[in-house]
Amino acid sequence: MSDETTIWKCSPSQWLNLGPFSAGVILAVGIAVGAWWFPPAWFALVLPFGYILWRLLSVRCQVFELTTQRLRITTGVINQNIDEIELYRVKDTLMIRTWWMRITRLATLTLQTSDRSLPHLVIPAVFNGMELRESLRKQVELQRDAKRVREMDFDDAGGDSDMDLDLSDG
Repeated sequence: MSDETTIWKCSPSQWLNLGPFSAGVILAVGIAVGAWWFPPAWFALVLPFGYILWRLLSVRCQVFELTTQRLRITTGVINQNIDEIELYRVKDTLMIRTWWMRITRLATLTLQTSDRSLPHLVIPAVFNGMELRESLRKQVELQRDAKRVREMDFDDAGGDSDMDLDLSDG
């Protein structure tokens, strides 16, 4: 078995924060205008700037890492959570590119997996989403071949259930 190497590593774009940043700035301006009549209100500027900083850090501290064997998701500003999806468990991908995402060359990828802890994973607002999707698809197929795993759908009396089958010799 080959060593695991990182293929892609990225955080979502700060474009996701355009609305919260704008709201924070508008609130800060409102507080500053009100502080002309009530000077202690200047201390309230901590709130919008603290909110902006928190939003910035929460997006920045969300990291997606695609390796040759798994997709690692790291989240959290103060406390950190790390979850992983084995690539052979990825069943389907959906890429969403709204008009503002196409202008900024961003894409959101939604993965449907057979992983119990992350059956649906959203990778929001990443650059070069098409290339990421193709890299992911290629690595998923390589891992399925290496582990001799195939995804099979069974129809059991009106309902679909998905299963991973391990076809290895052991």
